[in-house]
Amino acid sequence: MRSFSLTSQRHEIKELGTLPQRVIPGYQESQVGDLLSLQWPAPPRNILVVKKDCVPAVTESLVEFANHATSTYPSISIILEPKVAEEVHASLHAPAYTTSLDRLRPALHNKVDLTVTLGGDGTILHASSLFATCYNVPPMLSFSMGTLGFLSEWKFPEYKRAFREVYMSGAGVGDRATVLGEVRPTIHDEPLDLDVGPTGWSSVRGKSMGLTRGARILMRNRLKVGLFTADGQPVRQEASANSVPGIWDRRGLYVMNEVLLHRGKEPHLAVVDVYVGGRFLTEAVADGIIISTPTGSTAYSLSSGGSIVHPLVPAVLLTPICARSLSFRPLVLPSSTPITLRLSEKNRGRELEVSIDGVNMGQGMTAGMEARVWNEEMRHGKNEWQGGVPCVMRRITGGEAHDGWVGGLNGLLKFNHPFGEDR
Repeated sequence: MRSFSLTSQRHEIKELGTLPQRVIPGYQESQVGDLLSLQWPAPPRNILVVKKDCVPAVTESLVEFANHATSTYPSISIILEPKVAEEVHASLHAPAYTTSLDRLRPALHNKVDLTVTLGGDGTILHASSLFATCYNVPPMLSFSMGTLGFLSEWKFPEYKRAFREVYMSGAGVGDRATVLGEVRPTIHDEPLDLDVGPTGWSSVRGKSMGLTRGARILMRNRLKVGLFTADGQPVRQEASANSVPGIWDRRGLYVMNEVLLHRGKEPHLAVVDVYVGGRFLTEAVADGIIISTPTGSTAYSLSSGGSIVHPLVPAVLLTPICARSLSFRPLVLPSSTPITLRLSEKNRGRELEVSIDGVNMGQGMTAGMEARVWNEEMRHGKNEWQGGVPCVMRRITGGEAHDGWVGGLNGLLKFNHPFGEDR
């Protein structure tokens, strides 16, 4: 790591691996609505902050947020991606933690308690991709500072309130040590050695959230995709200037929005055999095919004529892109239905491009290869919920839908907005 032996502590960039292991929270079912309640068994300490690139205002906001978090909550450590750490470390009041790109993702999986995003929907997808091989994704608190922000409910001026709500979620009234004694935080089922001192919940002045007023969580389910050769062997990602390095895993990748197969620069339509639940459905001749989650139903799938599906509906969407046949309509299938897309021998182009959540994976599909997509298994027991991306939702008042989804359709997507009228 870069050394700053001649500078003050505020200018340091430290090795991410020196941070304590992550605290894994629990999620309780709420008595009102379908959202979950976040319950920390101990105060979160390691905060990953992901920002939108090349926007000075967002960079300034990151510095403001990080300095507030580390000064108000002394036990907090800020984790940044390597490039961002180099960009902003001189403006921070506390060390920034990072590591090299080739070790970043495994380190994040073991260290991050909470992810904070500053940007739009693309920033959220990028943050999610950092955990594309991780089953237990940390909660994600997102501030809308991008172009659209359909997935982000919080505005940045609310960051102090929002972070406090998440930080205190699960803190009981009175002795915090008693609360910590009830549920020990873990990583990989191993207990952690936590310091329950003045740097934890007890250091924060004011009224606690209480055990029944946790931050509200929308658990967004993911898909899992694997790429296989014609003889059924899993494919490893090849190096590419346009791809994300080192995340294509033999066991598959988790996807928050969609999997896209597209003919790319090839002049001919793609010919793809589609299998649903192990049975042959159709031979698709189209520019491409999208398989998306309900969260991704308002993205590329929507632009291609797919249905809008509420994120709490257990479903998977199969949407063709500019199909040659007018009778090939978009499908909404049960989330338990596996889908296989096999590039036909009839395909005239050399290969199809494969993109996950908008990022070209650098590994194309040639004739006979398959993309196998299935739903992530989400399991829950007492105070436990595994799988999915836990997104912190803003508390809604004034009779709005409890998760803000309807407001997003009307306000951002202009759902059924009349032509020629401003209202």
